[in-house]
Amino acid sequence: MQQAQTDERMMQSAGVAASTSTPKLPYEGIRIVEFAHMVMGPTCGMVLADLGAEVIKIEPLAGDNTRKLLGAGAGFFTLFNRNKKSIALDLHTAAGKEAALRLIATADIVTENFKPGSMAKLGLDFAALAKLNDRLIYVSHKGFLPGPYEHRTALDEVVQMMGGLAFMTGRPGDPLRAGSSVNDIMGGMFGAMGAMAALAQRAVTGKGQEVQSALFENNVFLVAQHMMQFAVTGQAAAPMPSRISAWAVYDVFTVKGGEQIFLAVVSDTQWAVFCKAFDLADLQADPRLVTNNDRVHARAWLLPALRLRMAQHSAAELSAVFEKHGLPFAPITEPQDLFHDPHLLATGGLAPVQSPDGTHTQVPLMPITLNGHRLGVRSNPPRLGEHTDALLTKVGYTASEIEAMRAANAAG
Repeated sequence: MQQAQTDERMMQSAGVAASTSTPKLPYEGIRIVEFAHMVMGPTCGMVLADLGAEVIKIEPLAGDNTRKLLGAGAGFFTLFNRNKKSIALDLHTAAGKEAALRLIATADIVTENFKPGSMAKLGLDFAALAKLNDRLIYVSHKGFLPGPYEHRTALDEVVQMMGGLAFMTGRPGDPLRAGSSVNDIMGGMFGAMGAMAALAQRAVTGKGQEVQSALFENNVFLVAQHMMQFAVTGQAAAPMPSRISAWAVYDVFTVKGGEQIFLAVVSDTQWAVFCKAFDLADLQADPRLVTNNDRVHARAWLLPALRLRMAQHSAAELSAVFEKHGLPFAPITEPQDLFHDPHLLATGGLAPVQSPDGTHTQVPLMPITLNGHRLGVRSNPPRLGEHTDALLTKVGYTASEIEAMRAANAAG
C-alpha cells in the first residue's frame, strides 16, 4: 500500500496524473518534509502547501520558536504555517533521526533554513540524503550563497544594510530597513520556484538536485534597478526620499483635515486630465509645464503650488475625482486597516484561519488565482506535534513504538 502511494506521488510529480484521480491543485501528491523556522523556509513551504503539496513540518519537542515570538514576530507562525502538518521529534536522538529518515524516504522534497553545517551535523544534508534517494529535491535557504560570506549569520536587516536596500529606503545618512520581511519572504518564494523547476527537471532526468536560495542575493536582485541606473547613466541612485523623480506629480499630499493621500500624474495625457478636473487652466497653459520633463524641472515651485490647491479638498473628495478620471491615487493605509479593505473582502483575498492558540482571524492569501480561484486555507496552522501519531503510523511505527518514543522523550 505504501509503495503504491509512493508510486502515485512519483507519477504526479513527473507531471502524470494517476488514473484514479486528477489533482485539484498543481502539487497534490507531492510530499515535502520541512526543517524550517522563522520566515524564509516556512514561506517556501507555505507557497508549495497552498499549491496543494503535503508539507510535514518537523519541529523540536519544544516547538518552532516562532510559536512564542512577541511584537513584530507575533503573527509569523500563523501566517507562514497554514496548510501544513506538524510532527515533533528530537533529531539529536537516534530514534528521532530514524523517524525523520523514514519520513524523508517517502518525500519528494526536503526544505531547510538552518545555519550552514547544521543539517550536516545531523546527517540530514543533501549529500547524505541523496545517497539514500537520488530523486530527492533538497531546498536550502541561507543568508548567502556559497562564497566568501557564507559563514556569516544573516538576518533581513543585515542584508538590507549591506545590500543597498536600507540606503535606498531611508533619508540620506539615515539608512532604514523596509517595513516588511521582504528578503525572507521573497527568498522563500525563490526557494519554492527553485523546487518547482527541480520537479520539472526531475520529470525529464529522473534525478533530484539541491536548490539554494539566499537572503543577500535576493536583496541584490531587489536593488538591481538602482545598480543598473548607475551602469546606464553613470549617476548613483539617490535614496528614495531624496530621489529625482521621473514624474513631476508623484508624492504624498497633506490635505483638508490633516489627512494624507498619495497622488500621481505620470504622463502628459494625465496632466491634461488632471488640470481639467481641478480647473487648473493657468497651469495647463504655462509654457514651463508643457511636458513631463518640463514639470520635473519645475518641481521646486510646482509641487508647493499644487499642495496649496489640493489642500482645499478632503482625501475622500480627491479620491473620488482621481478614480472618476482614471488617475493614480492611494489612501495612506495602516496594515490593520486591510482587514476591512472592500476589495480584499469582495475578491476573497482574506481567508478565515484559527491560530494554534485558538484565536480566530483572517489571513491574506497568495496574490494569484488559478482558473479564477484563489488558493485558500485547507487546514489551520498545526498545533505542535498535532500529526505525530498519524504520520509515524503511516511510515510503519506501531502504537507501542510511538508510545515508547514519547516516553523516552519525556524522560529525557
